[in-house]
Amino acid sequence: MSISLNSAALLSGNGIDVNSLVSEVLAPQNGQLQIFSQQQSALQTQAGLLNGINNDLSALLNAVNALTDVLGPLTAQAVNSSQPSIVTGSAQTTATPGNHTVVVSTLATQGTVYTQAVNDANASILAAGDTTADLKIQVGGASGEHDIQIAQGSNDTLTTLAQYINSQNWGVTATVLNDASGARLAIFSQNTGSAGAITVVNNTTNLTFNAPVGGSNASFTVDGVPFESTTNTFTGAIPGVTLNLVAAIPDVPVQLAIGPDFNKATQAINNFVAAYNKVISDINQQFTVDPTTNSEGPLGGDNSLRLLQSSLLADATYATSSSATPGNLSALGITMNDDGTLSVNSAQLSSALSNDPSSVTSFFQNDNGTGFANNFAADLQNLTDPTLGLLNIDLSQNRQQQTDLSNAISDFQDRMSAMQRQLSKEFSQVNALIEAFPFTLRAIDEALGIQPSGSSNTAPASSTG
Repeated sequence: MSISLNSAALLSGNGIDVNSLVSEVLAPQNGQLQIFSQQQSALQTQAGLLNGINNDLSALLNAVNALTDVLGPLTAQAVNSSQPSIVTGSAQTTATPGNHTVVVSTLATQGTVYTQAVNDANASILAAGDTTADLKIQVGGASGEHDIQIAQGSNDTLTTLAQYINSQNWGVTATVLNDASGARLAIFSQNTGSAGAITVVNNTTNLTFNAPVGGSNASFTVDGVPFESTTNTFTGAIPGVTLNLVAAIPDVPVQLAIGPDFNKATQAINNFVAAYNKVISDINQQFTVDPTTNSEGPLGGDNSLRLLQSSLLADATYATSSSATPGNLSALGITMNDDGTLSVNSAQLSSALSNDPSSVTSFFQNDNGTGFANNFAADLQNLTDPTLGLLNIDLSQNRQQQTDLSNAISDFQDRMSAMQRQLSKEFSQVNALIEAFPFTLRAIDEALGIQPSGSSNTAPASSTG
């Protein structure tokens, strides 16, 4: 650009505004920086969207993998109890469907022993005149005997005795209870059944222990066969089933029905549909034209995204090669909408699961790997591959573009800084010349004998005689 300086400015010697002139010269370059900034922002936006869709794609893979799991929700078994307040159960996939009758006679209980109340929990429990005493308790069988030596200042109050018992790891918990009648020591087993029975074998203190309670095994029958258990959770009476005993009511037989867990299967299928719809909706959003800007989303021109869309739509319409029904999603009541998302007819899906659960499982997964979920999972494994997955390739390219752009911005800014320094130096030199110009001009005038403007240059007349 050209910079003009009028003669008045030169003659005044006021100089020039160096910083303003440098900024004026560099101003056109700021436009390029704005372009770089816009490009950088666009790449960051695209990367965020790609990561979001990629994460949703991984969630879809997890949902599909659940449908391929031979020990997963499609093959899960459930235990339905006619009296869940008495007994419930859970089943492994290996459990055989069928009906069983359970009668619960007793529950497994914790062993407990406690003393009569004393006035002060911190008063000595030694008998009058004694300096030592002995307390021996048995937890479970004879091998669980524990001897507690008591002496003055050592385990001789309810408080210190409870602290000592709790420090021994005997499978019991000692507590000092306080109520209107006073303080008492209570010892609770941490286990149920006979293994948790507590007995006071010896006691020479002044404490009086009440009769032990609890510490009994659970007793119940399954289809008339008697069982005992030290806990209220028992595995083995029915193969692949864990029984949870809740209440003992011997006069009430409970019917347990073991069969496919339709709730888990339904939830897994609905989870797949929701995960699939999330990915498809994310992709659709990028290809939808905004009427206000008349443009697609930031990824509207991404060919990889269109390939991903086509692949997912093909996977969703995949039909198994088996002649058995169902052969596709629509046979389960899962239909595709105009925008590529899926809708579930809950009644039709429930009917398919109830009428022939094994066929539904076979549709999604089978031994030769040609089930709907098998096929979908294999495709998703490729699509989400960390190196070769469509969106991961895009993300890799995006990162490289951002790196290249950052380097270009850095180089451009370095050049701008160098140009700014150079211009500042040159304009400063010009400024110095301008500021010195009046003095230089005056020196030239003086050297030429030129009087400054406004002064008299007429010499006085000489007199003649």
